[in-house]
Amino acid sequence: MAASSRAQVLRLYRALLRESQGFTAYGYRTYAIRRIRDAFRENKHLKDSEEIQTLVNKARTNLEIIHRQVTIGQLYSTQKLVIESPENTEII
Repeated sequence: MAASSRAQVLRLYRALLRESQGFTAYGYRTYAIRRIRDAFRENKHLKDSEEIQTLVNKARTNLEIIHRQVTIGQLYSTQKLVIESPENTEII
């Protein structure tokens, strides 16, 4: 993979993770982050530039979907789950 292509993929990876942090729902947020990490790890050994470009285009489409869903989710706020509360992180 060329250096510019590698940098492009890393920027896309970071953008996907950053955008996924915006999900207000804990379940959606953790699922999206896990799926992004798993998908990039699964395809990190690809050498075919055409296949890499196809996956990059698919990831860009998914980034747009995540951005749209995060925006919609922020319109309808909910209470945080018990697992998300900082006071619940104490060791008993």
